[in-house]
Amino acid sequence: MGNVIGGLLTSHVPGIGGAIARGVEKDPYWAPFFDGFDPVHDWLAEAKPDVAVVFYNDHGLNFFLDKMPTFAVGAAASYRNADEGWGLPVQREIQGDTALSWHIIEQLVADEFDVTTCQSMLVDHAVVVPFQLCWPGGNAWPVRLVPIALNTVQHPLPSPKRCLAMGCAVGRALERWQGPERIMVMGTGGLSHQLDGQRAGFINQTYDRFCMDNIVHDPDALTRISALDIIEEAGSQGVEIINWIAARGALGEGVTERSRNYHIPISNTAAATMLLTKEPAEAMAA
Repeated sequence: MGNVIGGLLTSHVPGIGGAIARGVEKDPYWAPFFDGFDPVHDWLAEAKPDVAVVFYNDHGLNFFLDKMPTFAVGAAASYRNADEGWGLPVQREIQGDTALSWHIIEQLVADEFDVTTCQSMLVDHAVVVPFQLCWPGGNAWPVRLVPIALNTVQHPLPSPKRCLAMGCAVGRALERWQGPERIMVMGTGGLSHQLDGQRAGFINQTYDRFCMDNIVHDPDALTRISALDIIEEAGSQGVEIINWIAARGALGEGVTERSRNYHIPISNTAAATMLLTKEPAEAMAA
């Protein structure tokens, strides 16, 4: 049986990567966000995951408006970061886990999810910024990566309910995985924010806290409105909450909130972090 040890839900805004590059993590503007990763670092040192399954959204590095898959799963041996135009330093490549990727893809197709399979794939700030937050210091990444990209850009968008169901299918695949790997799940993006238009700078603390209060024990509560309604509630980029919803589905049962952090604003964004841990399978069966 697969060994899913827990997960992380966190923002991925490029401004965070810029703060890391400038070394200003302890500045008053940034410290309330970065300090929220202290318990995450403690848990990672204790849990020692081998693989990270990351639900995120691509920002034009792989896919653009002319070709935008609803769900895409990476099945590459390694994933290279590239310049997106934000002025962020390009990060070292991340090793993949092709065997686990194909196992997940096969489960998703068996569950009638028509995913795009990517045997060559770049990863943008939505993956590398959370990795920098989790494992600072510039050393080799200690985990292998299985990236799962969700469309948050080109309408029609997948519904929150469909994203939760897809995450649950990934969770079933992880439960059936026979390898010894210790697997963590990530959902990156959000929370509420809008980068352009008449509502540029929009932040909805009430909706953000609703999501954080319900995602652990009642994730269905986040699926009772459409993706368009989420945009109304959280801004056009706030729909990235579907990445969190999918990640929560992949974690399955026996999830406990270990820590949370919420801080506004970070680069025009409501920034949040939640660390979720899993009870061992034998404990849930007892």
